[in-house]
Amino acid sequence: MASFGNNTKILSYSYPFADLADERTRNWPLVESPWNVPALLGLYLMMVYYGPKWTARYKPLQLRLPLFCHSLAMACLNAYICVELFTATRALDYSFSCQPCRVNHSPNEMRIAAAFWWFYISKILEFADTAFFILRHKWSQLSFLHVYHHSTMFAFCWIFIKWLPTGSTYVPSLINSFVHVIMYSYYALSVLGPRIQKFLWWKRYLTGLQLLQFTIVLMWASQMAFRGCDYGSWLTPLGAAYMVPFLFMFGRFYVQKYRISTVAKKAK
Repeated sequence: MASFGNNTKILSYSYPFADLADERTRNWPLVESPWNVPALLGLYLMMVYYGPKWTARYKPLQLRLPLFCHSLAMACLNAYICVELFTATRALDYSFSCQPCRVNHSPNEMRIAAAFWWFYISKILEFADTAFFILRHKWSQLSFLHVYHHSTMFAFCWIFIKWLPTGSTYVPSLINSFVHVIMYSYYALSVLGPRIQKFLWWKRYLTGLQLLQFTIVLMWASQMAFRGCDYGSWLTPLGAAYMVPFLFMFGRFYVQKYRISTVAKKAK
């Protein structure tokens, strides 16, 4: 991964803070050009808008094999990212509370940058989740929360791989990749049929795990901002604020789906 773009001439783009881009990753695939983000986001949002209108004319597809393969591949990819981030940061004795991003080409630093690049790429691959919802006519799952989560996470990851590919970037990436190992493992198991689905009683705890994830990241980013950590001073408060709508929307989803439904069932 460290060899990406070594022989490629850096193009000149006019966008904010272009001169501050990290020299280790700015030439890597889907990182260099700022047009990658709006182009891919545009295609994604077009799929969200036009996809249901087109597929509604046809019968819903089951797609069990593609769903299983995609979910298994995503679980494995996130497991790889998680292990790489954990082992490389432990080898460098990274701090959990505050780790500045230094331009360093040591093997373990480049492992962290490469793992985060794969994390960024995984957010593009997650667009397939939306495609599966559309093709299977799972309209209720094609919510504002789902679209907002997928589109904004992709944009945020591009910002971090472009400017802060190492340092404290590892903390939310490590947590998120760990959560996604569990989440995609559940998705893979859930398509194997009723004989397996009866053992998936822990589905409701996935949303709780995501809420815990956002809470930890919010508290972690807030303490870095308050203590003036020498890491992305212009991005840390933004990252903390970014967690707030997720806590609200996932919290509301959890209450509506599990708390209210449980009360309704007991009332019957």
